[in-house]
Amino acid sequence: MSGGEIDRRGNQNLSEQSQKDNLFARPIGDLAGFVFDDKVVSVFPDMIKRSVPGYETIITMTGTLAEKYVQENSYCYDLGSSLGASTLAIARNTENRARTLIAVDNSPAMINQCQHMLAQQGLTDSITLICEDIVNVTISNASMVVLNFTLQFIPLQHREGLVRRIYDGLNPGGILVLSEKVGFADDHLNDLMVELHHNFKRANGYSELEISQKRSALENVLIPETLGLHRQRLTEAGFTSVDVWFQCFNFASLIAIKHQG
Repeated sequence: MSGGEIDRRGNQNLSEQSQKDNLFARPIGDLAGFVFDDKVVSVFPDMIKRSVPGYETIITMTGTLAEKYVQENSYCYDLGSSLGASTLAIARNTENRARTLIAVDNSPAMINQCQHMLAQQGLTDSITLICEDIVNVTISNASMVVLNFTLQFIPLQHREGLVRRIYDGLNPGGILVLSEKVGFADDHLNDLMVELHHNFKRANGYSELEISQKRSALENVLIPETLGLHRQRLTEAGFTSVDVWFQCFNFASLIAIKHQG
């Protein structure tokens, strides 16, 4: 499948037809900010597999959490859905119950490729794709919202409002899965985690040039925050059960549950 196959759990598996991520393999004179354009989409499964430790585990467990928390006749939102891995993990694990799946991304290239992949699997009628900035999306009657490596690209001044709207739009008993690249208040720990992440990328075949150029492209585009700030924002929005369920180096995923009452 072009762009990578997605298995029953929603994992994006590299196929022989997938393109290798070499976008930063050659020196780039005028290095612009990172954007999710056609070039990125064409290599995205390879890029994320080789760049984000634990990504496949997070996607698989998103499906497992959906099986537990998705309510009948409710909405499930995948905000910043990219090629739909989280959406499909939810879909495959809740296919025997009535629910509406909504995948939102502001990249036309991502939405178009996701639409193509859904069509190949005959799923275009069961998943609604929306090309829109997630800060403009209304959340309502939701039992599950997923923000997998998305909030980090949202301007800082809009993050609190988005999280509050997600909380308000969740039904009692609903869940938010928030996965992010995180920073650390302790400079030594922050430097260590960055080094470990770079070692992970080197082990996956990225060169020093690729690591350096991508880091420069993401500067001021991807802005990480500490886990403490994430917990504080979620708690202030109203979530009473908040904690990290997965972490590897400077990548973490949190669960926030909206309780009854």
